[in-house]
Amino acid sequence: MALSPAFFGGNLTARPPPPFPSPTPRPSPPLLRRITAALPPPSEAASAVSDTSSALAVLGGGSIAAAAAAAVVSLTDPERRRREQASEVGGGDKEVVREYFNNSGFQRWKKIYGDTDDVNKVQLDIRLGHAKTVENALKMLKDSDRPLSGLSVCDAGCGTGSLSIPLAREGAIVFASDISAAMVSEAERKAREELPASAQMPTFEARDLESLDGRYDTVVCLDVLIHYPQSKADGMIAHLASLAERRLILSFAPKTFYYDLLKRVGELFPGPSKATRAYLHAEADVERALQKVGWKVSKRGLITTQFYFSRLLEAVPA
Repeated sequence: MALSPAFFGGNLTARPPPPFPSPTPRPSPPLLRRITAALPPPSEAASAVSDTSSALAVLGGGSIAAAAAAAVVSLTDPERRRREQASEVGGGDKEVVREYFNNSGFQRWKKIYGDTDDVNKVQLDIRLGHAKTVENALKMLKDSDRPLSGLSVCDAGCGTGSLSIPLAREGAIVFASDISAAMVSEAERKAREELPASAQMPTFEARDLESLDGRYDTVVCLDVLIHYPQSKADGMIAHLASLAERRLILSFAPKTFYYDLLKRVGELFPGPSKATRAYLHAEADVERALQKVGWKVSKRGLITTQFYFSRLLEAVPA
């Protein structure tokens, strides 16, 4: 942050230069020092925001950080960047998401979801967080009176197959879809490499959530609702529930005052590549959307790492 001499209280009246070095400028005001101290290193914050929709840049400093962050956020206009993104691809959120995950986002997330060592500490942290979400979702699926073998499961928003492949390995009949054709192609490639010949290959298709159809014992949708504002998320939750006969498992970035503030501060550092718009959801709102269509929450979980936060819910017909 560059500040002019006048900001420090310098006298602008013309005077002859002093015969000795100029005195050290007065310290910056306390609020400015607090704001500066509260901000994360730009490179770290940029990585967190660019690398994931669910990752939130983590700030320290307690109430001081929160107050400083609030002051800085008021000076930004993240919506302008979002409007520019949509204009570039000629559409709204869905078109932005499809374009991102078919291009630069695909390369970034392929690396994060993979096992390469070519990741920074933020990407590695996100990889671990997502893996924990998948692990917990699998535990929910296995913790049932019915075995996974022969169970029909819709993996809505399958990414590169991090859930679909383990499900198929367990004997589930998997229908996996993603809005990104590049993601679907990578998931199918990995499945052919990793699954034994005895396993039934998942059916992979490039489809958005709105176009999904059919009936499945269980529908799972991990870390996808972050691309939907609550007004649209309600409809998506209702649609996913209509496809499930016995169980629906959802994960989403939880909306609290603290997480929302951190996300908005993180948008100050968009990084070299543009990420998609990220929406947080209050757990009460998600639960209300489920109740509207006759479903109730049966299990809850929370997965947190330094840069990844995800609420996991299992719902069943009420």
